[in-house]
Amino acid sequence: MTGDTRRHDDARRQGTPDADRPAGLVPQQAPTPLGRLVATVERLRREVLEAQGAADGRALVELAKGILIGQLSCTPAAAARQLDVLCRESGMSPLELAADIVNQASRDHVSEIAAEFVERTGAAAGTGPRADGTVRADRYSTVAVRLRTAESGVLRVAADTQAVAESLLSNALGPLGAVAVAVWAAEPDGSLALAGHAGFPPREAARWRHVPPGVSTVARLALGERRLVTLADLDREGLPSIGRAEWPDGGRMAVPTGTGGRIQGVLEICWPRPLETQAPQIERQVEALAELCARTMDASPPRDPEAADAVLPDVAELIDLAEGLQDPAVVLTPVLDSDGRLADFRIRHTGSRFVDPGGRPRGDVNGALLLEAYPLAAGESGLFDIIERVHATGEPFRAERMSLTALVDQIPLTSVANISVSRHGSAVLLIWRIEDETARLADLLQHAQRLGRIGGFEENLVTGETTWNAQLYALHGLPPTAPPVRLRELPGYAHPDDSAALGRFLRAVLRHRRPASVNLRLRRSDGITRHIRVVAEPVLDADQRLHAVRGAYQDISAQHWTEVALAATRDQLAHTEAESAERNRLALQLQHAIMPPTPPAIEAPGLRVAVRYRPAEIEALVGGDWYDTVVLPSGLIMLSVGDVAGHGIEAATGMVVLRNALRGLAVTGAGPAQLLSWLNTVTHRLAKHVTATAVCGLFDPRTRVMRWARAGHLPPVLVRGGEAEAFPLIEGLLLGALPDVAYVEREVQLEPDDTLLMYTDGLVERRDSSVQESLGHLLRAAASAAGDLDGQLDRLLAASRSDTDDDTCVIGIRVG
Repeated sequence: MTGDTRRHDDARRQGTPDADRPAGLVPQQAPTPLGRLVATVERLRREVLEAQGAADGRALVELAKGILIGQLSCTPAAAARQLDVLCRESGMSPLELAADIVNQASRDHVSEIAAEFVERTGAAAGTGPRADGTVRADRYSTVAVRLRTAESGVLRVAADTQAVAESLLSNALGPLGAVAVAVWAAEPDGSLALAGHAGFPPREAARWRHVPPGVSTVARLALGERRLVTLADLDREGLPSIGRAEWPDGGRMAVPTGTGGRIQGVLEICWPRPLETQAPQIERQVEALAELCARTMDASPPRDPEAADAVLPDVAELIDLAEGLQDPAVVLTPVLDSDGRLADFRIRHTGSRFVDPGGRPRGDVNGALLLEAYPLAAGESGLFDIIERVHATGEPFRAERMSLTALVDQIPLTSVANISVSRHGSAVLLIWRIEDETARLADLLQHAQRLGRIGGFEENLVTGETTWNAQLYALHGLPPTAPPVRLRELPGYAHPDDSAALGRFLRAVLRHRRPASVNLRLRRSDGITRHIRVVAEPVLDADQRLHAVRGAYQDISAQHWTEVALAATRDQLAHTEAESAERNRLALQLQHAIMPPTPPAIEAPGLRVAVRYRPAEIEALVGGDWYDTVVLPSGLIMLSVGDVAGHGIEAATGMVVLRNALRGLAVTGAGPAQLLSWLNTVTHRLAKHVTATAVCGLFDPRTRVMRWARAGHLPPVLVRGGEAEAFPLIEGLLLGALPDVAYVEREVQLEPDDTLLMYTDGLVERRDSSVQESLGHLLRAAASAAGDLDGQLDRLLAASRSDTDDDTCVIGIRVG
């Protein structure tokens, strides 16, 4: 049996109404006490909202009745009857007719918005007015009723900003699709306070009740730009704001609210979805609502136009504050035009320390309009714009070294001043401190002396008075209350070794009355020795007698120790260069002893061998190139070329080891591949940190066959019949890279008059070319270098394009 069936049977047994319910229907649970309470609260809330809406409408109707009473000079009852008659004759509702009567009577900003909306939408829709004017009347009535109802609600609850926000949302913004509205009040410290809200959850409103200064929000953006701001998608803009958690991608509108050129806050409107581009008339409606909202936020008392010169209490307090300041201060109050817009500021008070940039007295400025007293302040981004912005937003402004220009007898006079502008109640406090050029130069000099560690002094020789600045006390390590050290007392503070130079300095200044300078070691009372340069000049009176001495001390300790370090570095560098030159000289001598640059030609059975060796032009680049030609006991001729990596004495000694090792191994009768394998073992195990490349060949004079192998070296070149060709590039790892390496050897059948070239990379290597390109150039040069063997090698060296300044070794073998 199911639970529903059980409940149905229980109800039937108990005689409840569920007993008569047809089978299959699920009965509803009886409401709990908490549920009844929630339903009652919700019903009362709806009734309150309906009552508020009806009250707003009744307020608009009562306003229309008042207008009829004034126009028809009738009683309230007659005005009500007249309103009913007009409703029947026009076919309009009482609310629409009341809005029409108020608009015709007021001709204010709201009526202009309604008329503009009808004109724009009618033109956009292409409908135009009908003969009876019903389309335009319907649109006009809708907009007018919406705005006038909102206005009536605002006026009805003008003292309650929370109620104003609710009235704006229900009467005007809700029909536009908005779901929430926030009214922000701009505080004097630059923060924002949530003065009223509607549509936001209570917890969210509590979180946003206060926004500290400097926090970027949608309202802050509108407040800073002082215009209506529209954000299509709040999440895409990335600005925090109230209600973002509920409608993260919703659109926002924010418009400053203010009167008389002063911004009291911001009206922020929230839409649940991204906001499309709004028509200008919608933006005009929002601006009109912001103007209505500003009336409730303006807490200043009504101003009597005839009492424009009266001083309000908050202005009087600000004047008292300005008098107590040590800086020149000016108190300004806004001046509005006939439409209530800001036109200028009146200089209500200038402090007792006031300094006019043009040199005018206070009486000529007090009571004048700001733009009359300082017309050049109206320039773009000028002083007037700054004051207007501070008055509107309440955000203070400060700037250093700002140019102020005043007109005196039509002559512009420019001064430099530090500016501070802040709003206090309905007035603005302007503080400017005109910069004194003498004080500025003195300040610059003081900073220059501090950075340069320079202290100045002046010693009056007639009165005995000595004056030091603060930096000089610091150089001597003395407190500012200590007596200054006179020039004649200076030897007692100097190092004894500096006494002779210091004596010459004092005689030059005090006796010969000539400017002079001296470097000395100053021994301070705290035990620290500083290196000081003292510069002084005599000051003569009208009779050319020595009156005073003035000059400066400069702490050159850092410069002295830098010079000492540089001298030591130069000595060490010279010693290192001498050692390096000696090492290079020994390496070159060792290399030349083993391999002379131009050895005599070698005559062997069946061939002739010539060698050319060109050492590096820079001795420091002496390398490890080597060659060898030897007739073995077996009658074979070993030909070899190698190159040890690196330069200097290490490369030269490595070259000697490998050359002699290969010569000793060759007497075993092993082939070239085996010889290179053994030489690799020697390089890897016996020579420390040495790698090398080599080519080894064994030539048999009887058969003219040469067996050869390579270890990372460039292959030999064969010149035959005027053509040159490199040997095939067989495998072969460089010497010393791995402990055990097997090498490959090949055989080449040589013919009479063939020329074989074996060389090191110094002959062909270039920094801007690949190895293949350089080898191609060598082949072309070898093919064109005809003639005897010695001349052929000389021409090859002359045609070499190598730019590495490395050693170069070439062996030429001519087969007989």
